[in-house]
Amino acid sequence: MNTSAMAQSGRFRARRMARGSATEGAARAGFAARGVIYLLVGALALQIAFGDTGRQADRGGALQELAQKPFGAVLLWALGIGLVGMALWRLSEALFGSVGKDGRSARKRLMATARFVFYVFVAYSVLSFAVSRHQSGGSSDQQSRDATARALEIPAGQWLVGAAGLVIVGAGGWIAVRAVLRKYHDKLRLGQMSRRTRQLVDVTGVVGGAARGLVFAVAGIFAVRAAVDYEPDKAKGLDDTLRTFADTPLGPWLLVCVAAGLVLFGVFSFAMARWRRV
Repeated sequence: MNTSAMAQSGRFRARRMARGSATEGAARAGFAARGVIYLLVGALALQIAFGDTGRQADRGGALQELAQKPFGAVLLWALGIGLVGMALWRLSEALFGSVGKDGRSARKRLMATARFVFYVFVAYSVLSFAVSRHQSGGSSDQQSRDATARALEIPAGQWLVGAAGLVIVGAGGWIAVRAVLRKYHDKLRLGQMSRRTRQLVDVTGVVGGAARGLVFAVAGIFAVRAAVDYEPDKAKGLDDTLRTFADTPLGPWLLVCVAAGLVLFGVFSFAMARWRRV
């Protein structure tokens, strides 16, 4: 066997391993972990909407809630390990491509790389919390303000923050539009669902995805405002972004709708864990 054939055989074995049962299990555990976080954040946002303003509706608040439950330490470690699984699966997609006819395209691999980096950060923050049991670095709001302030201090920082904000706005709109158009159908094993189950998954996927996209877009708008006004305090994390919905003319009811949407997205993540094609 020549060198080229051996290399091709090696790549084939690597792709087969990347799509094997271990990687599939890691991906499904990751979707389940994501579902837990969104369920908790949505539930915390609902409590804020109904007057419990001492809650913190972001990942840190969700982890604190989980830590207070029976077997909280075990749950935190399970959540962190699940997110590590999600990161590893995204890495395998970046290296070997994902399912679908264009799964090996440069665009899909670039998106998988970005998701891998994101989930590495999220998994690290969850595992760090599991070890220390306190939220290092402050809330998501303080982290956003600190990061924005540091970025504004570098050359062309104002342009970079503004560009990052526009990217987040675009990502939010992309997430919402894809959810409304039910683009996730391409990634689900619809044939394994009953008609009733498919309808329920569509409710969680459309409403939950639209709510998630809206939150991303609004957070991006605040980042753009912080860049334009050169005021890092105008940047908002997840908690402050969600509280902003309660300050609209619709009052807390808009926050109730968005929070309920995030809960539904958590449920949709569980559906992805069950029926996602990996």
